[in-house]
Amino acid sequence: MPVPKRKRSRARRDKRFANKGVKVRSYASCSNCSEPKVPHAACAGCGYYRGRKVLNTKAERVVKRADALKEKQGKQAAVQNKLQGTPVQEPKSE
Repeated sequence: MPVPKRKRSRARRDKRFANKGVKVRSYASCSNCSEPKVPHAACAGCGYYRGRKVLNTKAERVVKRADALKEKQGKQAAVQNKLQGTPVQEPKSE
């Protein structure tokens, strides 16, 4: 019966099993925006899961931060104007 001459290294041995756990993922389309998404998970594009909004999307967070920044700057400008004694002008909202 043949016997190996040398010990097979761990790296050489483990290469054989490296891709054993890799599986092909299935995708479903979002019912709200039709973007591909992983089944049983919220859509990354619109934030909906089973017809309800459950996540804030990145675009919504950016808009919210910009609004908060404008509001903060408006308050700071009002305080500066009050300290200088000039009349307060409200920032124009779009």
